Amino acid sequence: MTIREFFLENFAGDLEYHPRRGLLYVGLAIAAECVWIFSRYEERFTTVPLIFALGGLALLVKGIFLFRKSSEGVGLSQQNVTQRPDSPPRKSLPSMPASAAQVIQDFGTGSFLLWPLLNLGKDIDPSWDNPPRLAVFVSGAVLLFVGWAIRRFTGSAES
Repeated sequence: MTIREFFLENFAGDLEYHPRRGLLYVGLAIAAECVWIFSRYEERFTTVPLIFALGGLALLVKGIFLFRKSSEGVGLSQQNVTQRPDSPPRKSLPSMPASAAQVIQDFGTGSFLLWPLLNLGKDIDPSWDNPPRLAVFVSGAVLLFVGWAIRRFTGSAES
């Protein structure tokens, strides 16, 4: 498995039309964003609320893709797309630990990949001169790795 296939499998491998899972992701995204929204203004631009804001954004985007029927083949390679029948059978849902690990991994992906958005925070609040970029990035990487490790040890990384 190449590094490209590894990241594609981890980030987009489970995208298929599934409205109930999409609703779960959107609900978790709203809850994560509420941590940022309802925190005091002085604390909004600290590490923990920013992790929840970026993680919630990632969960929201994935939830939207889970609602779309057209996103069913996003995680497939070109070879797998050409081998697909017209109406593929639905994949069974993963176990509860695997699903929780996937949510943790997707939540961590937000902080891991979206930390450059913290530079836009200076436009919102000019007094914010030192955003916690490294802490947000490392926290996202740790959450991503923890989710990956749980998926790997529960045996769901292959399915």
